[in-house]
Amino acid sequence: MSLDAIYQKLTQILQNVFDDDSLVARPDLTADQVDGWDSFAHLRLIFAVEKAFGVNFAASQIASLQNVGDLATLINSKVA
Repeated sequence: MSLDAIYQKLTQILQNVFDDDSLVARPDLTADQVDGWDSFAHLRLIFAVEKAFGVNFAASQIASLQNVGDLATLINSKVA
């Protein structure tokens, strides 16, 4: 799966989790830039990503994510 395809799928997931059709997944997007992205929403996002991509993340991997770019890179490493 290409990174472009991952970002397209992440955009759909972000829009669904945060109920905001204007959200677009981009590498520099962080939780601070999205209304309602708190710790509970973060868990919902991670569960949605795991289900959509058929991957599982370790707690240490989740804790190390700084932005959507890190998440996309992690997904890419799991589905490649």
